[in-house]
Amino acid sequence: MPEVLALVDYGAGNLHSVANALKAAGADNVAVTADPAVVRAADRIVLPGVGSFRACAEGLRAIPHLVESMAERVLVGGAPFLGICVGMQLLASRGVEHGVTAGLDWIPGEVRLIEVTDPAIKIPHMGWNDVALTPHSPAAEVIEPGEAYFLHSYHFVPDDGHAVAAMTDHGGGLVAAVARDNIVGVQFHPEKSQAYGLGLLARFLEWRP
Repeated sequence: MPEVLALVDYGAGNLHSVANALKAAGADNVAVTADPAVVRAADRIVLPGVGSFRACAEGLRAIPHLVESMAERVLVGGAPFLGICVGMQLLASRGVEHGVTAGLDWIPGEVRLIEVTDPAIKIPHMGWNDVALTPHSPAAEVIEPGEAYFLHSYHFVPDDGHAVAAMTDHGGGLVAAVARDNIVGVQFHPEKSQAYGLGLLARFLEWRP
């Protein structure tokens, strides 16, 4: 029986593109869902996210029992988890976009505005950029060096540098991926990153942390 992958639908992600990319990467059973019972029983969970940290956090919490079911399945049950873009940022303790908003606090840290000193460096950070693994990357089985598509104005700064799985450069170093245990998050968009992104999703589907 194929694994069930829960793609969390809380009104803040490009679900169609992510679902198609997951299927292209080999996922046989993608459940696009906001049902806590489906999430609680899923073999793997993907949390996308597009928009502001505050809007995404509020949208996620607006669905009764969804955050609790995610925590139960991921933090207690050990299901592999992938956060994409703002879905990755929501792993943080808080975001400071439009005021301070609490995140999931699964990987302690803060999501803050990208600051650049060179006026030639534009915000948002948009387009293709390198993904460079950190030494002893905690998600090396999923993330490989390469080039991916980014689109963001805020970035995740973990409290513990050991949680940083990959970096990119945009007028200075920015976190491209975070990880701990069975949790990985990527700032870039695998679904827009062509062969590199499909390769990452395929490795996530095989990941046995």
